[in-house]
Amino acid sequence: MMVNILSRERRCIRYTKEKGKILGRENSAAKRVDLKECEMAATSATSFSIGSTVSLGSRGCSLPQKKPFSVRFTSQNSLTSFSGLKAATSVNCESESSFLGKESSAALRASVAPKAQKPNQRSQYVLQPQASYKVAILGAAGGIGQPLALLIKMSPLVSTLNLYDIANVKGVAADLSHCNTPSQVLDFTGASELGNCLKGVNVVVIPAGVPRKPGMTRDDLFNINANIVKTLVEAVADNCPDAFIHIISNPVNSTVPIAAEVLKQKGVYDPKKLFGVTTLDVVRANTFVAQKKNLKLIDVDVPVVGGHAGITILPLLSKAKPSVSFTDEEVEQLTVRIQNAGTEVVEAKAGAGSATLSMGYAAARFVESSLRALDGDGDVYECSFVQSNLTDLPFFASRIKLGRKGIEAWIPSDLEGLTEYEQKALEALKPELKASIEKGIAFVQKQPVTA
Repeated sequence: MMVNILSRERRCIRYTKEKGKILGRENSAAKRVDLKECEMAATSATSFSIGSTVSLGSRGCSLPQKKPFSVRFTSQNSLTSFSGLKAATSVNCESESSFLGKESSAALRASVAPKAQKPNQRSQYVLQPQASYKVAILGAAGGIGQPLALLIKMSPLVSTLNLYDIANVKGVAADLSHCNTPSQVLDFTGASELGNCLKGVNVVVIPAGVPRKPGMTRDDLFNINANIVKTLVEAVADNCPDAFIHIISNPVNSTVPIAAEVLKQKGVYDPKKLFGVTTLDVVRANTFVAQKKNLKLIDVDVPVVGGHAGITILPLLSKAKPSVSFTDEEVEQLTVRIQNAGTEVVEAKAGAGSATLSMGYAAARFVESSLRALDGDGDVYECSFVQSNLTDLPFFASRIKLGRKGIEAWIPSDLEGLTEYEQKALEALKPELKASIEKGIAFVQKQPVTA
């Protein structure tokens, strides 16, 4: 993950090029673009980039902005927005991101058309970002909440970051508030302050709950975490019913249905705005496949469907991009490792915690995707455990397209043309996932929601 933090009055990037041509990677060693001048600075609202690379390919450009990013001069594709940056006119780019795979990049390039320029024309492009979104983290003092809060604090799309927990959150907020990034950090402690934490929030992230310990299954977490999620979602329903709700608290296969039932009983349920965060499964799949096949990690994108526990996690290796061939043994080894990666971390930490850092990273990726969608980016795709009709199960993790109103589309193509191994695994996971969903629904129905 790349982070560049620069703080000054302005940030500009100006460049010119020889003979009006930008060179591709294949001949960049033979010829070099003449960069005449480059001036960089940022507003006092600090700039940063999380793993994104944008390539500019016009005669010249000037980019006053509050959301800086690293640049590579390689491509000639035009777009009007990327990673939350709103462009007043077209910017030529090739997009790469450590948060996002090539799938989104390819869709982005396919959705825009090249724009011709006169040889001697010097153009200027102005990016006008808006850091205007409020994010609340419920459980911000915990093992996931703290690294997640740090990463969200760095987002140029966030104006206010509200941190809630039952204890120790003031110190976390004070610590984060010293980071010279633009978002304001506020702390809220205990049930009496929960409502104020949620007022006017655009995205709510819920990592609250107890972590998994050695020998503890995800199902063992249910009785403790189910009531925590129920209580927090009740407060969300009362104070920010239109917000995107990101459920991290395990077992996600049950806690997302719990949240849905609470919202239904409160009369504010919007299935397009409730998400179970399964991004960590995708992050792990991408990492393990890249390592196994010696691929450049930025190129790898593996959809993961089903649920978020054990055999309900199904990486679709046949749908991996770039297309890679696997032996039957490799498919089984990778699938089992991705399914049991959480246990791998729990055992490695020997009772000292669970997958908090990688989960914080994955959750931050999903938050950033949600903020980009809210900000009008039309090319945001993620896998998530959501209400779905792609299978006979009421909830199912699959790739979705995000927009300003939540889920814009469920992507069925990943479930078409599966291998025999994947099809059998899909059928095998359904009974367990169905039982977890029903367990969550029954929990709320047996315990009426607080008026």
